[in-house]
Amino acid sequence: MSERFSRDRNRNSDSGRPHRERGERGGRDDRRGQGRRDDQGARGERDRYSRDDRRDGGPRAEGARRGEGGRRPERSDRRGDRREGGRYDDRRHSQRAGAERDGQRRSAPQRSGFREERLNKRLSEPDLPGDIDVEDLDPMVRQDLKVLSKDNAEAVAKHMIMAATLMADDPQLALRHARAAKDRAGRVAVARETNGIAAYHAGEWKEALAELRAARRMSGGPGLMAVMADCERGLGRPQKAIELGRSEEARELDEEGRIELAIVVAGARLDMDQAESAVVTLQRMNPSLTSTGQAQARLSYAYGDALAAAGRKDEAKEWFAHADAIDEDEQLDAADRLGELG
Repeated sequence: MSERFSRDRNRNSDSGRPHRERGERGGRDDRRGQGRRDDQGARGERDRYSRDDRRDGGPRAEGARRGEGGRRPERSDRRGDRREGGRYDDRRHSQRAGAERDGQRRSAPQRSGFREERLNKRLSEPDLPGDIDVEDLDPMVRQDLKVLSKDNAEAVAKHMIMAATLMADDPQLALRHARAAKDRAGRVAVARETNGIAAYHAGEWKEALAELRAARRMSGGPGLMAVMADCERGLGRPQKAIELGRSEEARELDEEGRIELAIVVAGARLDMDQAESAVVTLQRMNPSLTSTGQAQARLSYAYGDALAAAGRKDEAKEWFAHADAIDEDEQLDAADRLGELG
């Protein structure tokens, strides 16, 4: 199953996937060294899907119907009305649905056709295999889903599992599952985050950016910034990616998150034909030829890519060689890049 829902999920990390997977080719549009990452973590807030179950037409316009002169009819079986000395109290129950307050009435929260639209979306959801075990989902994510009804939470969990499972091999189907989860749990941050990550993998940059922004508004924190910046690049707005790298929130990222964001910002500089600026951006992350770990492998690869773009071939070869040596997960094509440089 995808790392996105691993049990060691960190709420605000920007841990990444490979920036360029082995065997992929292409020019600068491939954003070498800047590939997709599976951001982790976001907390949910309470889901209010129960509002969707309100009956058509919204709350009653008058609360409790009144007789002539605005006075309620004196009926002994009316529940909730108070009697004083055998007569009904004229005080209004201001908290009743539809009751007037300060000269205004509450309006119905449902828009026309909402129930039909929701039903149609659920009918068009992708099929779920019968052998999915919701226990495979991260316990923290399952906890977020407890604000939903039991049946709905189970369906959302299964769609999220399928989205994570299919993200690498079939990103379009993964996105359909992620959208189904979002449609069922739109007020749960982790569902919006899942939709955003799946849209990112499917190349739907605008949708990805909108969903990730929504997830961040719900959960707070500086997470997801690297993916959001890469979405800005995908939309042809590298300057926006650079601005995210300069934001106050960027300073709140952990070390790995800062590396991921710096790699994307350097890629944005390359998009703008500013190779030397890309080199400087990555130098701020203090790349080292004695470093280890997958995050450092990605940093070394991106640094080599920027050096190559700046015409500093010998230095680039040194960093590609180091990236290849410490790429324990074999996610990078550093060896191929070395071959290209001769």
